[in-house]
Amino acid sequence: MELEQLRSKLETIFGKKVTAQKDHGEAVRGEAFAAAGATLVVHGELTASERKLVELLLENGPRPESKPGGGGTDDERLAAALADWIVERLEQGDQDADLPDSFVRWSMLVGSKVPLLVYGDYPERLPSSSYADLKKLLKTFFEAEVALIPLHNKMWLILADASLLSEEREGEEESVEEALSALASGLQDMAASEWVGECHVATTYPFSPAGSLVHTVATLRETLELGRNFRQSSNIHLPWELRLETLLDAVPKRAKNRFLEGVLRRAEPSFDPEMLQTLEAFFTENCNVSDTAKRLYIHRNTLLYRLDKFKQETGMDVRDFEHAVLVRLALLLYKVTKRK
Repeated sequence: MELEQLRSKLETIFGKKVTAQKDHGEAVRGEAFAAAGATLVVHGELTASERKLVELLLENGPRPESKPGGGGTDDERLAAALADWIVERLEQGDQDADLPDSFVRWSMLVGSKVPLLVYGDYPERLPSSSYADLKKLLKTFFEAEVALIPLHNKMWLILADASLLSEEREGEEESVEEALSALASGLQDMAASEWVGECHVATTYPFSPAGSLVHTVATLRETLELGRNFRQSSNIHLPWELRLETLLDAVPKRAKNRFLEGVLRRAEPSFDPEMLQTLEAFFTENCNVSDTAKRLYIHRNTLLYRLDKFKQETGMDVRDFEHAVLVRLALLLYKVTKRK
């Protein structure tokens, strides 16, 4: 990037006058930064985050013999600076922080956005080229430019334009939740097969980054964690499907253990894989015996035998509504108390 292009870009980002001074002896009024044998001056005060952003832009800015790709694009440097700001706000518990002016003017953050959080289950840090590779994949997948923000080496925040939802919805009968679920599922399939391998995706309703970016990221991280803990067989995690898990997660550990012991009649319950699979399928099929038998590819009488066996061992008949509620809660708690 040429010096004049960089000066113009800084003016656009900050909404302040930026000048380039060749004479280093000239008096400076404002924030000064060395750049390719000149001094760039931002006229006005900058916050610490804004100064860091300028430094990131200058780090691989106007150099006569710079190598292609050495240090990333402007969007990549902006994304890195924004990631640092988000993580800092989360660590300080400041979820209501407004987006700094230096980021508000970034075109990728303008308007209503669909947030998607991707978590990769890979052991090592990906090479630096992975940012550019993923950007290309995402542009192909979304058929549009999106913001890609690396929160850390395994977690990526993607902000896509909310207009994509109208394209996802096939008709008036499909809800926003269904469209978001389909979008997240498609992204997970693409990322798993063409990028990171095994991965998880969380999403939530469209929002405006200018006012609630940190809060939205916090919500997505919580959704991802709850989903991975309570719904280990799923790679798509949606907050409206985890309301019960959110409530149970706030219960103290001692209370969880007492509940399990009371419902299952033993201090250390041990479900065999077959019984766990049977109960999970039974609840997935809304406690319908015939549909559960079909889902498990077993005879109806075989299913009834298993349910009767569970009743004998625990005193809980999951065909009774109240007992079914208690056992459903117990199964969710059983997963996170590591009693397997």
